[in-house]
Amino acid sequence: MRCILLLCWLVIMGGVARGQQTPVAAPADAAKLAPKRQLQAVRISTPVKLDGELDEAVWQTAPLASQFYEYEPTPGRPEKHPTEVRVLYDDAAIYVGAVMHDVAPDSILRELSARDHIGNSDWFGVFFDTYNDHLNAYEFIVTSGGVQVDLRNSPATGEDGNWNAVWDSRTVLRGTDWVAEMRIPYSAIRFSKAANQVWGLNFGRQRRATRQKFFWNEVKPQVSGFVNQWGELSGLKDLKPPLRLSLTPYVSAYANHFPYREQGKQNASTSFNGGADVKWGINESFTLDATLVPDFGQVISDNQVLNLTPFEVQFAENRQFFTEGTELFNKGNLFYSRRVGAQPIGFGAVGGQLRRGTRGPDGQRQSGEFVVQNPGITRLLNATKVSGRTKSGLGIGVFNAVSNDVFATVQDSASGARRNVLTQPFANYSIVVLDQSLKNNSYVSLVNTNVTRAGTTYDANVTGGLFRFANQKNSYALNGSLVYSNRRGTAFGNEQEVSDRDGYKYLLSFNKISGNFTWGADHGIESHSYNPNDLGLLFSNNNVSQSLHANYNIYKPFWKVNNLRTRASVSYVLLEQPSRFQHVTFYASGNTTFTKNFLSTGINFDASPLSRDYFDPRRVPLGEYYLIKPANFALNGFLSSDYRKKAAYDINYGARFYAPDGNRTDRYTVALTLSPRYRASNQLSFVYSVGGEWRYNQIGYAGGLNGRIAEDAALLRVFGNDVLMGRRNVTTVTNTATTTFTFTNRMSLDVRLRHYVSNVHYRDFTRLRPDGVETPEPGYQRNRDNTFNAFNVDAVYSWWFAPGSQVSIVWKNASSTFLEANAATPLYFDNLSNTLNTPHNNNVSVKVLYYLDYLALRPRRA
Repeated sequence: MRCILLLCWLVIMGGVARGQQTPVAAPADAAKLAPKRQLQAVRISTPVKLDGELDEAVWQTAPLASQFYEYEPTPGRPEKHPTEVRVLYDDAAIYVGAVMHDVAPDSILRELSARDHIGNSDWFGVFFDTYNDHLNAYEFIVTSGGVQVDLRNSPATGEDGNWNAVWDSRTVLRGTDWVAEMRIPYSAIRFSKAANQVWGLNFGRQRRATRQKFFWNEVKPQVSGFVNQWGELSGLKDLKPPLRLSLTPYVSAYANHFPYREQGKQNASTSFNGGADVKWGINESFTLDATLVPDFGQVISDNQVLNLTPFEVQFAENRQFFTEGTELFNKGNLFYSRRVGAQPIGFGAVGGQLRRGTRGPDGQRQSGEFVVQNPGITRLLNATKVSGRTKSGLGIGVFNAVSNDVFATVQDSASGARRNVLTQPFANYSIVVLDQSLKNNSYVSLVNTNVTRAGTTYDANVTGGLFRFANQKNSYALNGSLVYSNRRGTAFGNEQEVSDRDGYKYLLSFNKISGNFTWGADHGIESHSYNPNDLGLLFSNNNVSQSLHANYNIYKPFWKVNNLRTRASVSYVLLEQPSRFQHVTFYASGNTTFTKNFLSTGINFDASPLSRDYFDPRRVPLGEYYLIKPANFALNGFLSSDYRKKAAYDINYGARFYAPDGNRTDRYTVALTLSPRYRASNQLSFVYSVGGEWRYNQIGYAGGLNGRIAEDAALLRVFGNDVLMGRRNVTTVTNTATTTFTFTNRMSLDVRLRHYVSNVHYRDFTRLRPDGVETPEPGYQRNRDNTFNAFNVDAVYSWWFAPGSQVSIVWKNASSTFLEANAATPLYFDNLSNTLNTPHNNNVSVKVLYYLDYLALRPRRA
């Protein structure tokens, strides 16, 4: 079976397999948990000196953990170069000392990087499951260059790299070995008050020179889960959870410049802010996190794009408060944190509330009002979250955030009088999660999200129940969810009752989750009125979907590759109301890494027979209007070279081809992205990415009709509710360049430049009638071409001058243009020149955080 899969893979990639050997069959117990190893920690009375030397005699009294097992590329193989680890503890912290033996100093790779980024480096990590319940675990990792990485881990959300703790570590080179010494204070983790405790434990090591990863307690890739495959740490006696109380105040200053070039408008402005983050351990299990008057002005700029789809663009969350410790709140995917502090809901309606210009008795035109300021974000007053898990395994999470009224400022052109226009009413955002853990990594959960707005503007509430039941062998699992959405009140700015008042969705799936061969089946419905988007994210509702999938993975090296992962699936989707066909999609994929040069490659294939797009025409209720898409198939994939080398690259490619559709031929999409990178030293690196996408003869929504434009007015008289569609060519090019210089393991500078340009050229237009009927509109001559440019520079200097304390200096430069009709141009360098010569917004900010720990500040007893 493996040989057939690999042969098919190489044929697809254009390779020819010669000299293939029959791979060794996987052992029968490959999908069973490895035995749990035990290690005892030793209590000490005097703290050890954290210097990376491990020369105190007390280290030799602790039992030794060694004989690690390889995880990749050859799972289960004993390590060749030993790792030796010991664990100590006292009343305040737990200490981990590790010696990583190697063959030579130059075999220990130690690129410096920013905190929470490993880079091209060896690393050592210790992993604690402090309640030994396989539910909430901590990972503390330090690279051979001394860079700290910390993560949370849970079966529901996997690894959460956004979580940050305050702990200390040191690393040193010692001959052909390197040494890591860690001090993890009890204030950084949660654990019980029990007199005698047993924690889940594992250690990990990466030997980057050979691209190997090892774990002390064997972790098998065929087994579902990670934390459930750890060993145990015993000997922990009389541990007392400390008062976990810290305050991190901040001050920030901003200088902003935009060349308005208008009389009466200042080009420069300054602002000063102050606030604080508070963390309080309510008890041994629960923690309160609060941010007071938060300032998120230094987060990296969003990647703006030209959106031709009927769906909103999903942006990444970069605000630390909303990324750290949110594993409970992400249950069920009902929380999209960018809704909190988002663009005001009335942002786009300000123009419609301006007093228009008029003509006086003398026939002279008198100007009306214009917009002076219209904030694009909602400033938060505060945000708080409480989360934790009881002894019985009940996880409880409560999140709450409050935003104030947001106003736009408009001015009368004649009198100069100004007034405020409300764009966002006072609002409260909240989430409550109850998550009861059960045996075998199973759970039942209840999630509620709520948005309450002041005045008559509608409120929104979503409640969902989730479950997962796995068998004792952790080989099969049944998953399900049932969610109800409710909205009550009037739409913002008018008295019309809000739509989508009541809706629901459910999903049920059954899966084989362990072993080389896994499979699953699912069925779900999202009703036509289901709408969680006030605090969640759903691109489209009104769906009935079902799918089957199967995976076959080979985890051990064979022939000339390290592994092979394959997947195949088929999905069938209908509209929920009215019940009408949407599409059937067949999908297959595979990826592998070659043994000799560690070149990773993957390929994906999908095909759809005739399908119907009910969303692009932008007509509600759905069902009457749809765009017929002819049969099509796509092929895309990637190549990624070995990052251990100074020069490396990534290549992503793809293409989609459509069958002829009447007189429409040559309809296709091709895309290519090249990303070379160069590591000049262990401190300086460069990454450049250039990507292009070319869509030829794409059929899509051409926009609304404006009765004040002559060409549109003629169509409006005959179209009624029919839709204007266009055949267009869309060319998109994105250039991104990133330079990183890491001064030390606590100080770094990142500079990122991005230019994005997308050009749309319409070739002809059609009238879309009910039931997918399109008729040409050769007489329609309006030029609807457009070009969107976005340019950003983000330069970030960061210095962690003390544990948990940071100085950051950020420069942001941003500009964008939207050109229409004859001004639009497909020429890249013309677009770049136009973008560089348009007014740019420049913003420089300085922010200082200082971490204050109650345990360090309290008076010491004599």
